Amino acid sequence: MTPTAGTHLRIARPSRDLAAAERFWVGGLGLAVLYRGEAGGPGEHDLLMVGWPDAAWHLELVGGAAHTVAPRPTEEDLLVLYLDGPVDDALVQELLRAGGTRVAAGPYWDRWGVTVADPDGYRLVLSTRSWANA
Repeated sequence: MTPTAGTHLRIARPSRDLAAAERFWVGGLGLAVLYRGEAGGPGEHDLLMVGWPDAAWHLELVGGAAHTVAPRPTEEDLLVLYLDGPVDDALVQELLRAGGTRVAAGPYWDRWGVTVADPDGYRLVLSTRSWANA
C-alpha cells in the first residue's frame, strides 16, 4: 500500500497547556475536538486531537503532568492554510483573543498572509494565496 492524496495526515506536537491550545485551535480557529484522552497510567500522556471532521489531516496535541517533552518550535515550524483570498480580520482578532500572538514571519509570508503563533509558539499562517499559486 502506498500513500495517496486521500491518506490521512496527523501532525503531532507537544503542548505545555492543552486547555490553552484548545482555546486557540478550537475557540480561535474553529477546529473541532475530534478526540480527547487523559493519561491512564505511567508513561502515558494527555491527548487532544483537533481538526475539521471531514479533513484529511488533524493536529494531535500531547501534554499533561506526565509528559516530559517541551514544545521547541522554530520560525520554520509553520502550519499554512491557503485561503485563496483575503484573511478575515475578525478571524485574526479571534485568534489573538484565544491566546495567539501575531508575529512577523519574513518577507514572503508577511506579503502573502498573516502569521499567528499559538500559545506554545508554533506558527499558523493564514495565506491569501491558493495552493495552486503557492
